[in-house]
Amino acid sequence: MIKVTDLVKNYGRFTAVDGISFEVAPGDILGFLGPNGAGKSTTMKIITCFIPPTSGAVDVNGHDIAKDPIGVRRQIGYLPESAPSYGEMTVNEFLRFMGDVRGMTAGERDRRKDEVMELTALHAVREQLIETLSKGFRQRVCLAQAILHDPPVLILDEPTDGLDPNQKHDMRNLIRQMSANKTIILSTHILEEMEAVCT
Repeated sequence: MIKVTDLVKNYGRFTAVDGISFEVAPGDILGFLGPNGAGKSTTMKIITCFIPPTSGAVDVNGHDIAKDPIGVRRQIGYLPESAPSYGEMTVNEFLRFMGDVRGMTAGERDRRKDEVMELTALHAVREQLIETLSKGFRQRVCLAQAILHDPPVLILDEPTDGLDPNQKHDMRNLIRQMSANKTIILSTHILEEMEAVCT
């Protein structure tokens, strides 16, 4: 469950997020729809504890972003816009590395790594360098790292941006499939995306 109350973010005299409130329950997919500069990414960065709000409150599964940011981060898988990865690593190496960074045991990491590669259809490219992959496969790698630790909450910023129509279809299906037992927020500036994915 995500609960956002009267959230505000100001940058000097510019207000990027202006007093929004909402709740998202497990099994729901909430979409942020709006043009660039509407505050979608800013709201996501606040929820994921990358930037602090000017005012307001955010609770993620009982963890307050101001009082327990580490607890919040453990609850969340985050796919930022222009998600970073290490191009000189293979897909397999990168996911092992991310599992280690998250403090997963070797057994848990390897089990989940295989599960998420299956879920995101990455097995065929597991030993390829990330920098050699298409945009669609790189996006899948970034999604795989976001779900590696099996978080109950997913925050997906423009998850289909730059993908071709077939890749978009696959990504939408994957998001819907994962929503059965997760709380998901995604952003887009495309209305058809909202209609295809959000509940």
